Amino acid sequence: MTGSIPAAAMDGRLHGDLAALGDFAAELARVESALPQRINADESKVEHGLAKLVLTLIELVRRLLEKQAIRRIDAGSLTDDQIERMGETFYKLEAKMAELKLVFNLADEELNLNLGPLGDLL
Repeated sequence: MTGSIPAAAMDGRLHGDLAALGDFAAELARVESALPQRINADESKVEHGLAKLVLTLIELVRRLLEKQAIRRIDAGSLTDDQIERMGETFYKLEAKMAELKLVFNLADEELNLNLGPLGDLL
């Protein structure tokens, strides 16, 4: 799919694996056809969807921070006071996440994003 540019002109500008580029274009067309032609922006669901997205991203960042904290603890690069403060911070964040999930009626299983061929985010 080259649009209004002739294929011969494109061949002179593209370098690399053209077969892989063709495969990418075919995959993009397949994904594009799977998307809805119209966005259903139901006002009653927008807030819930936005809350789900934001809480999913917060959960991703929380998990990354916890893994980094564990690595630093294992490496011995934190003082006992720093470990205590991090533990309290993670505890407070978990409590606030639980509160927000109740407010927006979300379960832990709902906090995820499907990344297509890459699988789920969390």
